[in-house]
Amino acid sequence: MYRQPVESSAVVSVGYDKKRRMLEVEVDGGAVYQYLDVPPREYFALVSADSVGRYYNQQIKVNYEFLKV
Repeated sequence: MYRQPVESSAVVSVGYDKKRRMLEVEVDGGAVYQYLDVPPREYFALVSADSVGRYYNQQIKVNYEFLKV
């Protein structure tokens, strides 16, 4: 999955597969997580947030199941 770089001290890049509703997040340190059943609005909210890291921690990590890649 293509991931776009983001400006954040905690998140390096994010990608989204609309067909599979999967959000992929690369965090500082190199770990990659795939979040399942994420609606498109969450992806757009994440990449447009004033603080990508804060949005990720408060809205994505706590609300969606994930797989570590």
